[in-house]
Amino acid sequence: MSERDTICALASGQPPAAICIIRLSGDRIWKLAGALLDCGLPEPRHATLTKFRDEDGNLIDEGLVVFMPGPHSYTGEDTLELYLHGGPAVITHAISTLTSEPGVRLAEPGEFTRRAFEAGKIDLTEAEGVADIIEAETNAQKAQALRQLTGGLTEQYDQWRADLTGILALIEVVVDFPDEEDAPEETTAPVIRKLTRLIHEIEEALGDRGIGEKIRDGFRIAIIGAPNAGKSTLLNRLAGRDAAIVTSTPGTTRDVIEVRRVMGGQVVWLSDTAGLRETQDEIEAEGVRRAERVAAEADLRLFMVDGGTSELGVLNSLFRQTTDIVVVNKADTELAAGLPEYDYKISAKDGDGVPELEAALADFISNKAASVEAPVITRARHRARLVDGLACLIAARDALELGTGPELAAEDVRLAIRHLGAVVGSVGVEDVLGAVFSQFCIGK
Repeated sequence: MSERDTICALASGQPPAAICIIRLSGDRIWKLAGALLDCGLPEPRHATLTKFRDEDGNLIDEGLVVFMPGPHSYTGEDTLELYLHGGPAVITHAISTLTSEPGVRLAEPGEFTRRAFEAGKIDLTEAEGVADIIEAETNAQKAQALRQLTGGLTEQYDQWRADLTGILALIEVVVDFPDEEDAPEETTAPVIRKLTRLIHEIEEALGDRGIGEKIRDGFRIAIIGAPNAGKSTLLNRLAGRDAAIVTSTPGTTRDVIEVRRVMGGQVVWLSDTAGLRETQDEIEAEGVRRAERVAAEADLRLFMVDGGTSELGVLNSLFRQTTDIVVVNKADTELAAGLPEYDYKISAKDGDGVPELEAALADFISNKAASVEAPVITRARHRARLVDGLACLIAARDALELGTGPELAAEDVRLAIRHLGAVVGSVGVEDVLGAVFSQFCIGK
């Protein structure tokens, strides 16, 4: 693929719709407009009503066209947007006409935004913000994506990089003037203080418990307990549909069943799991192992106890954490009335007590999401680079404190700058660009 190709794509939703938007970017727009639009190339940034025809002069549709010349456009290239009726026949005719022209092809997923990145219109975190705001389901996701799209993350990472550039300059004073007796002592102490401050800031960012990623990808609630405790029935009740098979046979659930919901203003994944018990059945044993793994990774665990059995306290000590919510199912039984420790009593089958439990889950997730203000890590890629950068800064500080050589400290700081630069896409991101932009929809 030549980057000089002119690309086109449907930038609006799938047909049928009242209106569709077809977007083009590239240097062949002038020729296309002259050949296919009755109005020719329209005046820049003015909506112009015109007829759109194919190469044989047949009318495709009548609609509006807007021309945005580069470099003052989204991609930095000449850009044309066609606003047509959103029927399948119109869209198919229009796209096939455009791509039949030499040097014009359909855009790859995220290619418009990738061209914007390559033209320096946005950095990589802002490009990720574009993808995130398109996918946002909740106000929390939208707010986080908007902050990222408008440079909120860039500002923090650029500040860290600027601070490190200043620190590097101070270290290089020591490297360049080793014979100046006062230079090392007078320079090293403030450098160590500055490094320590930055280390603490990055450690604080990394200590956010993954809130930024969870707001984007979803929080996780695992429903765990013994077989036949009512876990699948509760999942179906919370999902509002029959997501899991429910039978009276213990061990029916063998795998993890997940349901996506919005609770407390956040995306939440609810997981029904296999009943926790010793078993010789190979398949059920694998289900138990998966249940234990899901439970260990969850943000919150619903620890379900069957109120209709005599073994009410058996599970209380199993995997128990302080944040677990103990739920007694079949709460109308006599045995359930005697349970000393629980948080909620419900009847998953009839729905009694479930609204109160659901409200508690929503409150927990909402409070957890609000526990970190404006996280600067929203993807695993950011976290990995920060971890690597932090390791370099600690190594640089150690080198200065132990007197093992300012040259080593300077190299570690350079590497840290490079890691932070990779987050915003200024250096060393060629290997991740494909992965980042492939997640976009076509037309963005």
